[in-house]
Amino acid sequence: MNLRGSRVLARVNAQGELTKGPDGRVEVRYKPGDTRAYLAPIADAALLPDETCAEATTSSGSQDRSTKKSAAAARVGQRVHAEGTIIVYADGACSGNPGPAGIGVVVQDGSVRRELSQFLGRGTNNIAELTALLEAAAVIEDPARPVRMHTDSKYAIGVLSMGWKAKANQELVARVKQALTRFSDLELIHVPGHAGVLLNERADTLAVQAVKSEASSGWVVYGAKLEA
Repeated sequence: MNLRGSRVLARVNAQGELTKGPDGRVEVRYKPGDTRAYLAPIADAALLPDETCAEATTSSGSQDRSTKKSAAAARVGQRVHAEGTIIVYADGACSGNPGPAGIGVVVQDGSVRRELSQFLGRGTNNIAELTALLEAAAVIEDPARPVRMHTDSKYAIGVLSMGWKAKANQELVARVKQALTRFSDLELIHVPGHAGVLLNERADTLAVQAVKSEASSGWVVYGAKLEA
């Protein structure tokens, strides 16, 4: 279906009819596999039969974007870090925006891996993304160690390191900035979401798990690296 000029996926039942909640809104997602769901008001209208649509094709523009995304993900995944570097992947998820929100964090320190799946309650996706970075910063004990933090949130990268002016979440942005200043060697790195980067996919899974279960795991420690 189309929603405000964008093509979206809308939830339907087995008969192909739109599934509306008690408030009359329908769950929509912007792409297959998208972990972020939104609720949209849909006017009553008959759905067109399947034969109305021509055979689906992939535009060259979509192919170009997909290729660029894959190449960017490969560059992130293939980076070689100096010995002793702490690798962090932080992600946020939200069912509706705002809606139930959660975070997932993976901290790889040599052969030791720490993971966090935490439910935040009601919030926005941007709040979740920022909170994930805040929790990651808090668990690292030695600020003199080199730290490489990865996030697929361009918003978080923008407000924390590119001078974007935060219109909302100003207090939270300030807290995250302050938490990051304690590190003497920190790099905040953008990683494409849902592009096969192993630790980023894991962080996303942990965030979605928190939203679905509405529960928090606390930090869990593993004595091995996560292997593909």
